[in-house]
Amino acid sequence: MKIGIIISDNDEEKCWNAFRFGIFCLEQRDETKIFLMGKGVEYEKISNVRFNTIEQAEKFLSNGGKILACGTCIKSRNQKASEMCPLSTMKDVYDIVVESDKVVCF
Repeated sequence: MKIGIIISDNDEEKCWNAFRFGIFCLEQRDETKIFLMGKGVEYEKISNVRFNTIEQAEKFLSNGGKILACGTCIKSRNQKASEMCPLSTMKDVYDIVVESDKVVCF
């Protein structure tokens, strides 16, 4: 199965759980992609000891997941792209939605 996860919030617990869910999907052998948009592109800034979003994102990537992020949202926050928050487009999120069997939004 193909799973698409969209994170559009910067609540640390929500982001942490979204990445945890993505890891679980990968463990079920589902192809899983995460698209960050809006406040979701801030997940690296909100990481903390209790809800370590960076650690979960690293686990997601190391398990074969793919992260994409809205380039406009990154630029509007004066952030720089990174491996864990790469510049992407609306076309990329469109492709995730169209190609996925299920899409979950956080």
